[in-house]
Amino acid sequence: MNPVPGALRRMFLSTAAAILSFTALAAGESAPAAPASGAMPDSQWLSYNGTADGQRFAPVAQITPDNAGELAEHCRIKLDNSGSLHTGLVQLEGVLYLTTAHDTIALDASNCMQRWRHHYTPEQPEVFPVNRGVAYANGKLFRGTSDGRLLAIDAATGKTAWQQQVGDPLQGEFFSAAPIVWQGLLIIGSAGSDWGVRGRIMAYDQSSGREIWRFNTIPRGKEPGAETWHERGTARYGGGGSWTHYSIDMSTGEVFVPVGNPAPDILPGHRPGKNLYTDSMLVLDARTGALKWYHQIVSNDGHDLDLGAAPMLYHDSKGHPIAAIGSKNGHLYGVNRETRKRVFDTPIARIENEGVQPTAAGLRTCPGVLGGVEWNGPAFDARNKAIVVGVVDWCSTITPKPQKDFIPGQFMLGGSWKMDDESYGWVHAVDPDSGKIRWSYKADGPVVAGVTPSAGGVIFTGDMAGNFLALDSASGKLLYKAQTGGAVAGGVITYALGGTQYVASTSGNVSRLTFGVSGSPTLILYRLGGKGGAALASSGAATATGDGSGAAIYSKICSACHGANAEGGVGPSLKGVSGRLGLAKTIEWIKNPSAKMPRFYPGLLEDADVTAVAIHIQKY
Repeated sequence: MNPVPGALRRMFLSTAAAILSFTALAAGESAPAAPASGAMPDSQWLSYNGTADGQRFAPVAQITPDNAGELAEHCRIKLDNSGSLHTGLVQLEGVLYLTTAHDTIALDASNCMQRWRHHYTPEQPEVFPVNRGVAYANGKLFRGTSDGRLLAIDAATGKTAWQQQVGDPLQGEFFSAAPIVWQGLLIIGSAGSDWGVRGRIMAYDQSSGREIWRFNTIPRGKEPGAETWHERGTARYGGGGSWTHYSIDMSTGEVFVPVGNPAPDILPGHRPGKNLYTDSMLVLDARTGALKWYHQIVSNDGHDLDLGAAPMLYHDSKGHPIAAIGSKNGHLYGVNRETRKRVFDTPIARIENEGVQPTAAGLRTCPGVLGGVEWNGPAFDARNKAIVVGVVDWCSTITPKPQKDFIPGQFMLGGSWKMDDESYGWVHAVDPDSGKIRWSYKADGPVVAGVTPSAGGVIFTGDMAGNFLALDSASGKLLYKAQTGGAVAGGVITYALGGTQYVASTSGNVSRLTFGVSGSPTLILYRLGGKGGAALASSGAATATGDGSGAAIYSKICSACHGANAEGGVGPSLKGVSGRLGLAKTIEWIKNPSAKMPRFYPGLLEDADVTAVAIHIQKY
């Protein structure tokens, strides 16, 4: 079955469908369909952020501030037993497409029923088991893998169309970003800044996976910007990975790329200079990959302040083209795309010791190494002419340590950090001309989920405390709140099908220290008029994949904090645990961890799972 049959001849039957279709056609995607005249038109969500400009505005209006309190869970489907779930959501012709670290899944967008599941078994050691979603074009879905592969999957059948190795996981390279498509090209960047990779952005032919162009985010030799690495040897492992998503200006053919931190993370004295193009927005020619311009947010970063989320493109009230940039440093920036100058700089989280270099005594920084704007960035509320953005408020104390020799495939952090016990998040509405905050909603947990404004005047999102949220877009007033049972760390989108508006939300995630509400990776649908229960909760429930071995369980649950090779990262190193604890005490430690470690037993882990993990980490 073709997921977009006969779409072109129906695309102009409604204004809303036509607006979405224009962006999709310019990007090289098939256009969405509209139903018969007089009905609420079906709508699509064509890419990670809905449209190529990254605005995330949903032109559906059945759910309003007056009736949002009548929302209820319609159905849910468990996608896996455990692991990370950062995926954005794509919805085409009534089919939802999403990813886990290893699986690509198609679900019925009205009842959660699984249509197909594509499982990828890593062919080499994984660097970091996380994925943020697919791109769709011409009947194919495209995604990266945690061992450096790029996959094309038939959207109708779930069968592999082609597979290419495009990175080296033994060097720390992997592909977690949701790609973007443009005129026959598939554009994606390599992740792995924290492993000391040399970042790059590439374009591939959609039909074959053949590389068309590449741009190195860490310039070397005679490349412009190489002089900003004063000690040229440090650029060999300079970081600059790209790990989320991208935006495209269809009028200029420019792709807007967020670039991550330099390596080592918190040891700026090791790599003097501005360290281009780390922590920057790159603007590349989508056809050739040539650099057109760039805007660096932080130079010689010592606080791990990636530019993670895709820039959002819009026009202000005077018609000026602006890029809204959310950064892990806790600021929201507006940059004029013609003059290339900042028009506003708005703090949207607590800011403490900004720009202060870390010392051996430790430096408390806010919003912290896991704070600010993460992998879902600003959106545009076309109804109220406002930028809306979610943010993490979570301070940390960072302590540098002299960097040991670069070890390919292992973390290159340059020190350690300790997160504060208190963490929470915000959703802000910001004036798109001045950058002034209009209203703010304080969430129970960090907000890293997608934030989606709608034509009905409701904003949908979620937090890492496990809450699905609906807010009044004019005031920020809480309209509806539901505990999902797991951290909301991926996409939250809304669309219309068959006369009903649905809201699709991810739930369940292990990463970013989501202790206490991790949950199992799950997709949940909400709609008006439900009874408050999950009436279709068991319908088509997916069977979790994986071999159940200690290595597989460790990869899904533990590696996000402790590293793929137990070298440590967000959490402590597990090297030498066999000598320190032995098997019996390791099992007891996993079952009854300290307050700073997540409790997975009993629940996600049973006795056999705990024993398997304990045996696995003894080898380190």
